[in-house]
Formats: sequence, structure tokens, C-alpha cells
Amino acid sequence: MTATNTDIENRSEIVFLYDAVDANPNGNPLSGSNRPRIDPQTQQAIVTDVRLKRYLRDQLEDDGHGVYIRNVQDEGEQYTRAKLLEDRLKAVDPDDYDLNDEDEAQQFRDDIFGEFLGESVDVRYFGATMSVDTDEEYAKHLPDHFTGPVQFSPGKSLHAVNENEEYDSLTSVIATQENKQQGGFDLDDHRIQYGLIGFHGLVDEHGAADTTLSQADVERLDTLCWRAIKNQTISRSKVGQEPRLYCRVEYADESFHLGGLDKDLRLDEDASKPDEELRNVRDLTVAVDDFVRRLANASEQINRVRVVASDVLELSHDGERGGPELLYGALRDAVGDDAIEVVDVYDEHTATLSTSE
Repeated sequence: MTATNTDIENRSEIVFLYDAVDANPNGNPLSGSNRPRIDPQTQQAIVTDVRLKRYLRDQLEDDGHGVYIRNVQDEGEQYTRAKLLEDRLKAVDPDDYDLNDEDEAQQFRDDIFGEFLGESVDVRYFGATMSVDTDEEYAKHLPDHFTGPVQFSPGKSLHAVNENEEYDSLTSVIATQENKQQGGFDLDDHRIQYGLIGFHGLVDEHGAADTTLSQADVERLDTLCWRAIKNQTISRSKVGQEPRLYCRVEYADESFHLGGLDKDLRLDEDASKPDEELRNVRDLTVAVDDFVRRLANASEQINRVRVVASDVLELSHDGERGGPELLYGALRDAVGDDAIEVVDVYDEHTATLSTSE
């Protein structure tokens, strides 16, 4: 299956917020105990772009799409990078081409390129390094890397966080196999009490051409990010994470984007508890005044804004406090009613699922 491609004319900018309650949103294995990543100066929780992309890749695979950089740690040695490459290219047989003929050799190369990207949606988004130890003929016709047109900056919480000390030496009571008596062991379990984490993303229209990223691929992000956090944070240390706000601004002018829109979202200090008292989403209010103002000032350079917010996220704008409708209304006033599209995550996602057999 080769990806169908509708050219992406202009770039998009993404803001994505999700929160974590009594969870470890991104452990640092170099800490020796996989402690949550926390900025030592600001005490903000940090989540790497690699962690977010892993959630997105896993959701893409669950949705039936071909994924090249798979989460194969539990699948054994048969899923080496070379084997995964072979799986992506099984429909292209060198024996079907006369490689001594220049035109057929070029067609062979084009088919390899198209088939690989068609079966590797994650590479179309995020790129990949293609260093594969294989003697297969097709491997010679792929570049040594693809640069991904979709990139996210590392996420940071909008506030300082605290580790939950009650989890530091969590003891689990077990029954031993030998005498069935109860015993215990130290799980060395480190979590934060609460964190509302913000990501900034960019979809580059020029890089999209290099990986054949399509407009349909970009629109898939509008439901993928939300559902990935809903569905892929189910392990013991990751449960307790929920998506709270997603917004993709699609610009009208080539090579233009405002930049740093995530920095325009902040906690409303007058309506939020102090950082050290935050325990769940109902303890805070997100001020969107600067965010809306920047979009209003650039309204002539915006095609549309795709947005969805959690029903329990409180927002403030221009002295008012409310739920998602407050934000949607403010954006309509700022950019124009026709430009604002509220994402229906669960109705829309079915159109983005794989249709391959």
C-alpha cells in the first residue's frame, strides 16, 4: 500500500496539554531509580518528545497502520530493524525488475521508496535512521535517514511539581511460593503528585514532501494525540494521565508560523491553588488570554484552528471563567467563526484508521 498524498501547502503549529495524577510521566533511567524527570531549577516536570512519540507510534500500530520503529522489547530477536525493513518491503520483489535497464532500475527504486513510506506511517511523521545491516538489494536504494516533518519539543509542566513521597518505598505484600507466608519487597516507585504538561509541535510543509506526509496524515494528529494518551498510558506507573487540551493552528502563508504558542498558556494564579497544593485538574484554571490574543493578531495568516478541550478543564479569558465553550467562543471572536473547528475525537478518528487488509 503506497500512501496517497495530498500536498501540504502550509505549516501547522500544535499545542497539546495532558496531565498526570500520582504517575511517573517520564522516568529517567540514568537516575538509577527511574525517577520522574524534573528541572532542578524550576521544579517543572519534563517529558521528552521521545516519550510522546512512543505513545503516538503505539496508537498508530493499534489503529492498524504500519509502524517501522516498533515497541519490540517483548517480541524477541526476530523483530530486528532489518526484519522490520523486510516486512515493510515484502511487496517489492527485485526479481520483478530488470535492474540492468535504467528505467526499470529507477522504477524499482521509486517503488521501494514509496512502499516503505506507505507501510511506515511513523516515518512519514517523525523520520528515522536507516542504518540496517542487510545485504538485500532494496536496502541500497533507501537514504541513510529520513528527517521527520512533525516534531515536538520536550514537554514541561505549567507549574512546579512535587514527588509523592508515599510511593518512594512502596511495599507490596506477596505470598511466597515456598511457604505461602506473606512477605514484601521494595518497588522503589517514584511518582509526581500532579502535573499539567504542555507540548509544542510543528508540522513543516517543506519536510512533508520528503516523507510523503499527506494532509490526511496531518489531520490524523487531531485525534491521534488525544487517543494515544487515553489508550497508551495503561501501565502501572503511567496510569492516571489524561488529555486536557489539543489545538492545531493551520496557517495560510507558506513558511509562516507564530512559534511558542505553548508559552501563551499559563496557570491563572488567582483561580488556581498554589503549586504545592495541586492534586488534580480541578485544582487549577488555565488562562488563555495571551494565546487568544496572539491568534487574533495573526488572524489574516490563519486558515483554520482545530481544537478540543476536556470538559473538566477550567479556563479563564478576559476576566471570565468557564469550560471549553469559553475557549471556543473566544477563538471564534479572534479568528472568525468559519475558521474554528471543534474536533469530535471519537467520531472523527474512524476516518483515519487503516483500510489495508
